[in-house]
Amino acid sequence: MNTGSPEIAYLTVVIPVFNEEESLPRVFTEMTQFINTSEKRVDVLFVNDGSTDNSQQIINQICSQSIPFHFIELQNNSGLSAALKAGIDFCESPFIGYIDADLQTSPMEFIKLMKYCESYEMVTGIRQNRKDSSTKIISSKIANTIRKWITKDGVSDTGCPLKILQKQTAKRIPIFKGMHRFLAALVLLQKGNIKEVAVSHFERIEGEAKYHFWNRLLGPFADLIAFAWIKSRYINYNIKSSDLILTNK
Repeated sequence: MNTGSPEIAYLTVVIPVFNEEESLPRVFTEMTQFINTSEKRVDVLFVNDGSTDNSQQIINQICSQSIPFHFIELQNNSGLSAALKAGIDFCESPFIGYIDADLQTSPMEFIKLMKYCESYEMVTGIRQNRKDSSTKIISSKIANTIRKWITKDGVSDTGCPLKILQKQTAKRIPIFKGMHRFLAALVLLQKGNIKEVAVSHFERIEGEAKYHFWNRLLGPFADLIAFAWIKSRYINYNIKSSDLILTNK
């Protein structure tokens, strides 16, 4: 992401957005609080995934009045994985964060994750005392158990929407539907290390959840097939030397 400034942020937080007009003012407030608290420069990148409400108008207003906030708008609704990967592709900062626009996790807890981001390819939250409905928690646990059995990634809460990845690791993640469910496993395919950090979890205050019981169970089954194929065909390499001058470090 080219901010027009010679200084590149230490961390860029990617926030996928789909019909979150009610949540965005609070996202701006809480992200600004985190930015002002952080000892490192932080930028924010909204990725509008084809919203049909007033999300883009609100994003335009936020970005026009605050330098650290930027956006990209996708032509069509392409799904969370596509929105997240599009955000990653536009980032230039050495570290790339991810948080959902529903703010069921707090931006302030990025400070906890930032303590470890230079030592681990991915730092991810573990939601404590989840404030979701029993149906959502049960369906998530079923899907998570099956995912862990197949991927063997050893991560306790892969669905936690609070993560930081090192840029080079993030940019090598292959895109496919449901990719966001397998970030930990895809980092491990690159021989990366993962750190889990306990974070708080909150009820959704504004807007409506985009997932329900069936798409939390049926969707992941199809995505597991895609992941299993990618894992069996994945190519991992490391450069020993080169005479090229790389600008994307």
